[in-house]
Amino acid sequence: MSFRRLALAALLAVAVPVGVYAQSAETTAPQLSLELNAVQDVADACRLSFLVQNQTAGAIDEAVFETVIFDTSGGVVSLSLFDFRTLPTDRPRVRQFDLPGRACSTVGQVLINGANTCVVAGADSDVCDKALSLGSRVSVELIG
Repeated sequence: MSFRRLALAALLAVAVPVGVYAQSAETTAPQLSLELNAVQDVADACRLSFLVQNQTAGAIDEAVFETVIFDTSGGVVSLSLFDFRTLPTDRPRVRQFDLPGRACSTVGQVLINGANTCVVAGADSDVCDKALSLGSRVSVELIG
């Protein structure tokens, strides 16, 4: 009986730290979450609202993404630079961009083609591309 308890204790002693380590490794991966949160027709434009959460190691001083808009049939409508400005660490930000002369019902997909500018601590950084995670809460798909 004592052998079984000893064996169980040894197994738990090895298994628990491994599980905790695996969990902590998953939760500490840097992430720049970009979510298309809403699309709304305003005046003569379609307004895209993005929720951005910077969970990287530091504040992003400047983030500009090359963004491609596709219509509902898959054709390229426009290519623009969306300036998300500064993105502090662990503080969500909402950024809005208007697509002039376009109804939201004609927007099929939004492609984040990559970071045009990404500045961290005053220097160019690749974190905007490497840590980027995309999602959409609306019917318009956000891809990248």
